[in-house]
Amino acid sequence: AVESAKGKYAHMLFNELFEDYSNALRPVEDTDKVLNVTLQITLSQIKDMDERNQILSAYLWIRQSWYDAYLRWDKDKYDGLDSIRIPSNLVWRPDIVLYNKADDDFSEPVNTNVVLRYDGKITWDAPAITKSSCVVDVSYFPFDSQQCNLTFGSWTYNGNQVDLINSLDSGDLSDFVEDVEWEIHGMPAVKNVITYGCCSEPYPDVTFTLILKRKSSFYIFNLLLPCILISFLAPLGFYLPADSGEKVSLGVTVLLALTVFQLMVAEIMPPSENVPLIGKYYIATMTMITASTALTIIIMNLHHCGSEAKPVPQWAKVVILDYMSKIFFVYDVGENCTSPKREKEEECRLEGDDGCQRKHKEVRSPLSTRNDDCNLKEELNGNWNKSYGVHGENVRETVNCCSCYKMLIKNIEYIANCVRDHKANRAKGIEWKKVAKVMDRFFMWIFFIMVFFMSVLIIGKAA
Repeated sequence: AVESAKGKYAHMLFNELFEDYSNALRPVEDTDKVLNVTLQITLSQIKDMDERNQILSAYLWIRQSWYDAYLRWDKDKYDGLDSIRIPSNLVWRPDIVLYNKADDDFSEPVNTNVVLRYDGKITWDAPAITKSSCVVDVSYFPFDSQQCNLTFGSWTYNGNQVDLINSLDSGDLSDFVEDVEWEIHGMPAVKNVITYGCCSEPYPDVTFTLILKRKSSFYIFNLLLPCILISFLAPLGFYLPADSGEKVSLGVTVLLALTVFQLMVAEIMPPSENVPLIGKYYIATMTMITASTALTIIIMNLHHCGSEAKPVPQWAKVVILDYMSKIFFVYDVGENCTSPKREKEEECRLEGDDGCQRKHKEVRSPLSTRNDDCNLKEELNGNWNKSYGVHGENVRETVNCCSCYKMLIKNIEYIANCVRDHKANRAKGIEWKKVAKVMDRFFMWIFFIMVFFMSVLIIGKAA
């Protein structure tokens, strides 16, 4: 019965209040009096941050409250009824809008109910999905922080007609739903009074500054860590054997992989002059890989220097072959591979100098034997001729035999000289190969140090 009575009084009150009421005019008894509107913003959710278009999409609850001088009643007259809820389009509403709105939809606010109290106070809570322009600074992406402003003010009423008052010193974050990409570090509110060039009257507004900190874990594992791992592959190109034919192709492959990651970052970022931190890292790494590929080509030319090349300069022998080879543990070409020739050299070293000289003597023994035989035959033929008077034909045969042996010795000496020259040319090529290998190791450690310090630098920026 009591609820039925209150419903009856509510209908009676509604009919009496809105019998001569107009929602088109500012509800003040004195037109020179300022109407105060209290504004409060509650941030519920960040829907999207479009860095490329510099637009922040947020889900807000906007609360506005003001006093309407023509919507008051005596609650005792209406059986203690102190408030009613009515559609918001029935009462006057301040035309408070988002100044930095970046949405194509200019529709009116949601037509929710307002709470009307007996003293004329009207409270209007309306949800809104706003798209506001936000100046995005991506210099330290993905370890960046952003500050986005939400500026609310009256579109037509100046400060002498409608004044804005902050309900709180900051936006309400008690009902905020945690975002997967951004952390909220505050939402301070500041009231500004601005005089525009078009008008002499002041226009107040309330600016809420949303302080955002990016959660960088996603970008570390998907953009930064693969780049660091790929960049550590670039110095390993110097460790590859020159005869494998894969040194240059490895550098080009790594360069193409980093180009793909660079394009992914470029699609996310706005086309501004500020290059993001990760973009700088990509550019520095790509420059380093380009330099390593160029150095690899030069070193491969040194490696494939043949017998026609000039000998290794003396300073290179001292600096590179004597000192740098010991520093970088490069002792000989092919040190990591076991070849039959190297096994024979090791056996020769184990047997000692006497064993090597013995083998050389064994090689030379047939020639010396043949020379001794020739001399022996000459002596025997001479003695035979003296003793028995052998005819000249036998002497001629003996001379022919000795000349044959001399021609054979001359040919063998020619072959030995050719082999000796071949070994000298081959030794010259081996020296150039060793120079190339030492330089490979030198640049490998240099580039490893560069990649390490670049990675430490970008991680230090994150901290």
